Amino acid sequence: MKQKLELLAPISDFTMLHSAIEAGANAVYFGLKEFNMRKTGKNFTLKDLDKIEKICKPKKIKRYLTLNVIIYNNELKKVENIIKKVKGKINAIICWDLSVIQLCKKHKIPFHISTQASISNVEAAKFYKKLGAERIVLARELNLKQIKEIKKKAKIEVECFAHGAMCVSISGRCFTSQFQSNLSANRGQCSHPCRRAYEIKDLTDPKRKLRLENNRVMSAKDLCTLPFLEQMKKAGITSFKIEGRNRTAEYVSIVIKEYRKALDKKLSKTEIIQSMKNLKKAYNRGFSSGFYIKMPTSDDFSFTENGEQTEFKEYVGRIERYWPKAKAASLKMHAGKIKVGDEIYLISKDKAIKKLKVPSMEKHHKKIKQAKKGDEIGIKLPNCEKGTLVYKIVKRKI
Repeated sequence: MKQKLELLAPISDFTMLHSAIEAGANAVYFGLKEFNMRKTGKNFTLKDLDKIEKICKPKKIKRYLTLNVIIYNNELKKVENIIKKVKGKINAIICWDLSVIQLCKKHKIPFHISTQASISNVEAAKFYKKLGAERIVLARELNLKQIKEIKKKAKIEVECFAHGAMCVSISGRCFTSQFQSNLSANRGQCSHPCRRAYEIKDLTDPKRKLRLENNRVMSAKDLCTLPFLEQMKKAGITSFKIEGRNRTAEYVSIVIKEYRKALDKKLSKTEIIQSMKNLKKAYNRGFSSGFYIKMPTSDDFSFTENGEQTEFKEYVGRIERYWPKAKAASLKMHAGKIKVGDEIYLISKDKAIKKLKVPSMEKHHKKIKQAKKGDEIGIKLPNCEKGTLVYKIVKRKI
C-alpha cells in the first residue's frame, strides 16, 4: 500500500489557517499562549480550539498542538488542565518533556515526540514508540540514509522538517539567548542572538579588531528540500513539516503551494526551477539543504540582515465598503501608491490571503490609472469584505 504523505503547515492566526488549507496543507500545528516554542508569536487561546476544529474537521485537516517546552514543577497542574481541556479538540500533542508525555498517556491523548528530543538513532525511536508515541519528529542533524534506517527498523511514523528557519543549534537546546538576555529558547522566548552581526575585538586594545568575512557567523540559512524532495519521499518520511509560526500568511501560502505540487507528483527540472523562484518570493535567509544530503559548510550560513526574499508587501489601504453583486469595493488609500496592473494582497482576519492584479480603478466615477495616499477609489475585487487590508507587492531590486 502506497504511503500517504502529509504536508504540515505552521499557523498562528486564522488568516494563516485559512491560507494553509487553501494552499493544500493536510495538517496544521500551532501553540497556545503558553508552553510552546514560539511564546513571542501570536498563538491561539483555548477558546479558539472550537473554531479551529469547525474549520478543519469538514475538510479532514488534522490539528496538532505544540506543548514542547521544558516544564517546571509549579506548572504541572496548569499543563494538566490544558491537556484536559484540549482532549477531543485536537488530533495529537507535540511534546518531549516526560511530564507532558505522562499526562497525555493519563488522559489518553495521542502524542508526537518533538524534534527537541533530538531523536537520532533506532533505539531512541523504539523507546518513544514503547512509551506510546504515534509519531517522532527526528533530529535535524540526520541525513537521508540515517532517516531511512530509523524508519525501517523502528517502524513508527516519521516527521521531518522540509522548509523554513534553522537554529544555529539545529534541533534546539540552545542556551545563547538565556546567557545573553535571560530569555530561554527552551521556553519559547528566544531573543535570536544568532541572527545578529558580530566582530572580534582585542579586549586589551579595543581599537584592534578582526574583520570577519561574514559577521553573521551564527545565522543559518533557511532549510529548503524541494530540489531533492523525491529522495525525501524514498526515505520513508510520513509528514513533511514547514517551519514558520512566526512568519506571515503569504509565506505559508507560497511555501505550502510549492510543496503541495512537489509532494503530489515528481517535478521536472523546469518545474523545480520555477518552484524555487516562487519560494524565493517568500521571506528567507537564503537556502540550505541542512544535513540531509551532506554536512553543512560555511556556505550554509546567511549573509543577510533583512532576508533575501524577492518580494515585499507594502500597506496601502483598507476596504471601507463592498458590493457583492457588482464585485466592487471602496478602497481608502492610507499610504503609498497603486496603479492598474500592480499585484496586491488582500488580508482579512478570517479568510485566506488573496493575491491578484489590480484590474481597474475609478475615482468620482471616472477611470484612473493610479491612486495615491488620501484617495478613496472604486476597485473590482472578488469575495471581499469591509475591513480587509490591502498591500502592494513590491519586487526587490537586485
